[in-house]
Amino acid sequence: MFKLRSLQKSYEVGIASSRSLHVSYFAFKGHVTKGMENENQTMIIEFLFTAFPHFQDGGCPFFILLLFIYLFIIIGNSMVFVAVVLDVRLHTPMYFFIGVLAFLEIWYTTTTIPKMLINLVSDQKTISIAGCLLQMYFFHSIGITEAYLLTTMAIDRYLAICYPLRYPTIMTPQLYTSLTLGCCFFGFLTPLPEITWIATLPFCGPNQIHNIFCDFDPILNLACVDTSSIILIKVVDIIHAMEIISAITLVILAYIQIIGVILRIRSSEGRHKAFSTCASHLAIFLIFFGSVALMYLRFNAKYSFIWDTTISLMFAVLSPFFNPIIYSLRNKEIKGAIKKYLCQLKIFTCYST
Repeated sequence: MFKLRSLQKSYEVGIASSRSLHVSYFAFKGHVTKGMENENQTMIIEFLFTAFPHFQDGGCPFFILLLFIYLFIIIGNSMVFVAVVLDVRLHTPMYFFIGVLAFLEIWYTTTTIPKMLINLVSDQKTISIAGCLLQMYFFHSIGITEAYLLTTMAIDRYLAICYPLRYPTIMTPQLYTSLTLGCCFFGFLTPLPEITWIATLPFCGPNQIHNIFCDFDPILNLACVDTSSIILIKVVDIIHAMEIISAITLVILAYIQIIGVILRIRSSEGRHKAFSTCASHLAIFLIFFGSVALMYLRFNAKYSFIWDTTISLMFAVLSPFFNPIIYSLRNKEIKGAIKKYLCQLKIFTCYST
């Protein structure tokens, strides 16, 4: 009897031990599986662009169009830059700023358009995390530099038209060179803290970027942390919004003063000449800052993919495309300088009149 009870007790202890081992096994298995899942989640090394399947039906025509635009941007802005550098008559503050802007446009588009072209014809529409961060940094740093430069150009036109007698002594070569270097320095410095911080974020999936190039919002949406509650992002967004609004306000105030002075000019020829020097800059400013404001001053509003893509193409592609057209077609000096050096290269047959 005692032996039977002892055997029964041993059997129950064995079952309990077996259950304990069974539970421990699955607990250990679950822990290992979860650890493996976390490890797998942190292994994302590249992002996938999902915007380009929308262009799949018309991929080839869109590729040809985008390639033509890119080549036109490179060639057109290069001709403007070379003309400003080589023609002594264009060694003035206004043309100096135009030449710098043309030079920046070449690199501004090179950060995004070549990758867009590759994604249109390639099955591998991916970009590494490091490549994405570099694209974001150079795209935004050059874009911010252009924004500062366009604002500086508005101030230059204000001084030239409102204070014509004092303008040569105010806008000296040392001053406009220092202003340009300042635009470049602060332009490349401004996005650096945010890019550095994004580089420290964990990305554990998904890895799909719903855009045509790397930008802040699409990348932050892929982070494995809740970025909406981080104060740093809100502070940076406020700073960027203040920069855009301040630049727009400053340029508007400058052109209000300029228009007031132009309207007081008695001769129609003088009014036309004064306005023509500002019209090109104002057109470029409206295209660039208008699209930037629509993209980055949305205040958490959500728009469709078509809207976001259109606005992105406006300030990333169309604005640099229109720059050489506007400056060369509306400016006789630049047209003359370009024609002169094309004739020297014997690209065109030129006749002296």
